[in-house]
Amino acid sequence: MQYRRLGKTGWQVSAISMGCWGIGGQWGPVAEAEALRTIHAARDLGINLFDTADAYGSGVSEELVGKALPSRRDDVYIATKVGNFGRRQGAALSYASPLHIELCCDASLGRLKIDAIDLYQCHIGDIADPSIFLEAFERLVEKGKIRAYGISTDSLAVAQAFNRDGKCATVQLNYSLLNRKAEGGLLPWCAANDIGTLLRGPIAQGVLAGKFTPDSHFDDIVRVGWNEGAGREQFLKRLDQVEQIRFLERPDRTLAQAALLWTLTNPAVTCAIPGAKDVAQITANAGAGDGSLGEDELERLDGIIARW
Repeated sequence: MQYRRLGKTGWQVSAISMGCWGIGGQWGPVAEAEALRTIHAARDLGINLFDTADAYGSGVSEELVGKALPSRRDDVYIATKVGNFGRRQGAALSYASPLHIELCCDASLGRLKIDAIDLYQCHIGDIADPSIFLEAFERLVEKGKIRAYGISTDSLAVAQAFNRDGKCATVQLNYSLLNRKAEGGLLPWCAANDIGTLLRGPIAQGVLAGKFTPDSHFDDIVRVGWNEGAGREQFLKRLDQVEQIRFLERPDRTLAQAALLWTLTNPAVTCAIPGAKDVAQITANAGAGDGSLGEDELERLDGIIARW
């Protein structure tokens, strides 16, 4: 496993880390025992950063991380998020004051069974004014409840506003072979400002695994919009794009691993945080943590992507 410096925190984190949204159950049911085995397997494979959120399964994901990692806490980094609780269920919380955010932090600390959160991230990617979150996060740092903070956003303007005091440690952003928008501003800006980057969606919510077909149907709350209308059209377009890069598959490398390796070629990227719901998935993901794509493969990819 490769390790990379997470911006101004100075922490060395695994190039492939673990996104814990899936174990919260919103991508389909996951047995608790399997979720715990998956987290333990991740540690055995060298993964040392786990990204969760209070919104993932309304706290279930954090609880599972807390159950799996207490005895292995010294050599891992736990990242969680605040600001999105209940939104997908139509019952979003209010974040009207720093106190509301601190109470959410206290709840996350309890679920995670820790005294301090390593990385606390604002989960409102289009936030108009981050003042309340920044004030709350500074208070939480002073109280020792969090060690560093960042934001999950795809907007350069939002990230810049969040870093107005120069204390934003990380940005979590969407980046993959099928979504390179961040190259146009956000990723270079993060690199220039010593801000670590965590990539969500590096396998494009499973599309880059190459296993979906035009007949695939989705029941989970995240991808149900792919079943019809504009969402379906976009899904089918992506399937066509996946077929164009199928040459990346090899007997010793899956398409998903190749997609992860590609994201890590960008020097502004710290780590990718693909999700995993079972041991097989986390093992496959970790397999991309110590490898590279060939120059000929990268050149061929550039030619294909330029036509999209």
